[in-house]
Amino acid sequence: MSNTPEWFEQALAQPGTPGEVNVAGARICYETWGERDRPGVILIHGSNAHRHWWRFVAPFLADQFRVAALDLSGNGDSDHRERYDGPTLAAEVWAVCEAELGPRPMVVGHSFGGFVALETAHQYGSKMSGVIFNDFTVSPPEQYTEWGLAAERERRTEPRRLRVYPELDAALPRFRLLPEQPNRHPEVHSWMARQSLKEVEGGWTWKFDPSLFDHLEMGIDQRDKFIGLKCRSGVILGEHSADDGARSGPYMRDLTGGLLPIIEIPNTHHHMMFEEPIALTMAIKGLLLAWIAEDGRDAMQKALAAAKA
Repeated sequence: MSNTPEWFEQALAQPGTPGEVNVAGARICYETWGERDRPGVILIHGSNAHRHWWRFVAPFLADQFRVAALDLSGNGDSDHRERYDGPTLAAEVWAVCEAELGPRPMVVGHSFGGFVALETAHQYGSKMSGVIFNDFTVSPPEQYTEWGLAAERERRTEPRRLRVYPELDAALPRFRLLPEQPNRHPEVHSWMARQSLKEVEGGWTWKFDPSLFDHLEMGIDQRDKFIGLKCRSGVILGEHSADDGARSGPYMRDLTGGLLPIIEIPNTHHHMMFEEPIALTMAIKGLLLAWIAEDGRDAMQKALAAAKA
């Protein structure tokens, strides 16, 4: 009997529709699922990742939502840039929203994608219904360390280069999740490793741009951006996540006067979509559907008020 999880085979049996947009001179690749007339949600991957991080979640959202998952520039099949910045990454997300999703889309960002989701909500929040931070939290300014990038930039004298493996079979076993976590489903791990590699002259290498963080500023204004959001927000965390960037949920809740919804998925780690994608899907749906219902109540109350006027 196969140990392959049923959700793995079900998800792969529902391929997305590929697309691309051009943002500031870079080709941005994405996939979509679901009917266009459904509420829209876009999924953002973390650093050194790609849209397939969401491959086992997106199809299960598509029964009620129009879903898009993109490769940020410098990741996956999208183009690389000489320099990266938050507003440009946010513009990439919004360009896909405008191309594929209806009005007032919702945004979900995992890990580094949470930073991009925060920047997207900061730039476009008045046009959004809400944003979900998946294993990403806004830390207090005094704990902010800029991910240690400043010292790394000072030490680096030459651009980092990715190793090229002469054969695909030599590269596949080198695939790692950061932070590392138990490999519960080897088939999922192997499939994801293959999606993370591309063929180049001399062999195979990883798809991500190793210079992504060389100039990217992730400033201490994240707290101010979060407080000033013009859309709703929620947080989904892994119970056993080892990611330092996902430990400030109580701080974020305090910033909202205790109103921020925080969902912790039991027995999961940072990359929970490879462990319990159905549970993650249900957590996302719970927040999104609550926001849609709230919008519906607000619209009804406005209509009633207008009728009485």
